[in-house]
Amino acid sequence: MDALPRDGSIEVICGCMFSGKTEELIRRVRRALIAKQKVQVFKPQMDNRYAADQVKSHNGSGFDAIPVACAGDILRLTEPDTTVVAIDEAQFFDDDLPRIVNALADSGKRVICAGLDLDFRGEPFGPMPTLLAIAERVDKLTAICVVSGEPATRTQRIINGKPASYHDPIILVGATESYEARARKHHEVPDKP
Repeated sequence: MDALPRDGSIEVICGCMFSGKTEELIRRVRRALIAKQKVQVFKPQMDNRYAADQVKSHNGSGFDAIPVACAGDILRLTEPDTTVVAIDEAQFFDDDLPRIVNALADSGKRVICAGLDLDFRGEPFGPMPTLLAIAERVDKLTAICVVSGEPATRTQRIINGKPASYHDPIILVGATESYEARARKHHEVPDKP
């Protein structure tokens, strides 16, 4: 499915942290470039963990990206001859993202979104549930649980060596210093109702 469809489409790559979502996004973007398709990559401005103007996987592979403040900027900055639009960390965008993604796909573009489907509480994250519902293709990736070695589908936030409370803020941009991949049975959320 890496070839450009005749009509526009939406692909969503989701999973917990450390499952390879950005790495897969970069792989698809590179294949589109090999096919001589014009690609634009976008990321939320707030995600500056590794580089302000690149999407980077935790293993270090990267690709140039345009940082944007809101979903509307993606539509405004997408050039008419772009055939593939890639969006990393989709969970951090506002609720307008599904409308923007639909508009791009309706105009004939292949749109690839990557993001966390669940927040650290184990609940649907931002615009991701809607993106999953409207996508033609969904790939849910797993990581390795740091406790059991089993497939991990949850992101565990760790604060001062302990699981974060349900009442902590949803968004905390971080990596291995703040998060671990966990299987369902090892995912802890103190104070969860």
